[in-house]
Amino acid sequence: MFVTWRAAALVAVGIVPVVALSTLGVQPWLTTAAWVVLSATLIALDVIAAPDPRALVITRDVPARTLLASPTETVLRVMNAGARRMRGRLRDAWQPTAGASPERLTLDVPPGERRDLVVPLLPRRRGRLVSDMVVVRVDGPLGLAGRQGIVPSRGEVKVLPPFTARRHLPSRLARLRELDGNTSIQVRGQGTEFDSLREYVRGDDVRSIDWRATARAGTTMLRTWRPERDRHVVIVIDTGRTSAARVGDGTRLDAAMEASLLLAVLAQRAGDHVHLVMFDRVVRARVTGVDGPALPAAMVDAMAGVDAHLIDTDWEAAHAQVRALTNRPALVVLLTAQDEVDASRAFLGSLPALTARTQVVVGSVTGEPVERPTREDAVDVYRAAARERGSAEAERVAEAIRRAGADAITDTPDMLPPRIADRYLALKAAGRL
Repeated sequence: MFVTWRAAALVAVGIVPVVALSTLGVQPWLTTAAWVVLSATLIALDVIAAPDPRALVITRDVPARTLLASPTETVLRVMNAGARRMRGRLRDAWQPTAGASPERLTLDVPPGERRDLVVPLLPRRRGRLVSDMVVVRVDGPLGLAGRQGIVPSRGEVKVLPPFTARRHLPSRLARLRELDGNTSIQVRGQGTEFDSLREYVRGDDVRSIDWRATARAGTTMLRTWRPERDRHVVIVIDTGRTSAARVGDGTRLDAAMEASLLLAVLAQRAGDHVHLVMFDRVVRARVTGVDGPALPAAMVDAMAGVDAHLIDTDWEAAHAQVRALTNRPALVVLLTAQDEVDASRAFLGSLPALTARTQVVVGSVTGEPVERPTREDAVDVYRAAARERGSAEAERVAEAIRRAGADAITDTPDMLPPRIADRYLALKAAGRL
């Protein structure tokens, strides 16, 4: 059961008869006791007369998937299977990260009828959102109290990464079309294939002259090359403890997901095969063998429920996962957070074995640059010194990564995805992929 504000008001009104009767010589405690008994009786009768909320049948209309921080609507279909009208309020039992409104919904359903109630959500965390029940309060005829009950009704929504980095995609696709279309590259590299012949113009690389075609045509002919397709891109996202650190409005893991999605869509449009592994000491998610437009959907679906784990990543095992995915020359993109020399020894020690057989890019997320303190405050000075030391440590790790034969890219959550995409396009243009 529950009581409403009317019950409290009814008890408070008892002050009037207590004061009035006390002037007539009646003991105040006797009047007070009588008024409390009367109020309790009315409240009990109101609870008994209230309809049973268990007579409600509640079903849901819930989207299977939605994006993080994207408004979405769920619908409760409330059916009154009883013989009495149901008036009251209800609240859907979503967890706080679902972003449901704290206000209760008004309920008024005649017998044998159904009402649809909209429950808006604004998810604040990736993964599964679940509601197993709806809490219903049905008012009694007097409005003093009523019955409260729980109606089982399960709803589940999968919250996917938002892929905000898609805003960088049109410009990168335009550059990809330039590489693979009207302006085919002229210098042959390891990752290029023959495209066409055209007449030589001043400034072209003489190494690309086709002498046989020149003899047949009577003018100097040049071979042009275009980036090869059907290459392999392996993306490894570190889900160990360093990926749990917050950077900006999210975590390093969230930024790594954005970078991997932008790279995957770009590589898929270029005709390459993309493999994804999210790993610390075990595989948290894997996407492989998926090509074409189905790739982004498969990736966000696999990423949705993955969170950072507070353990150190086993990089030897992670590289074994890379070797298991492809035995052909590939581009391997490691999205991790290696910004301390001592903590990165295992990663740096395992890196040369990987760079010896494939092209490796290491992407790391850093915080936004912070200006030096403008006033002589000890706390601000110490914080600035700590940031400077952190930046110096990160640069030392990046230099060690370069010495190991990999490309090191370090930037903010907003800029890391386009920079990795640009590096992929540069490797394509240079014929190194």
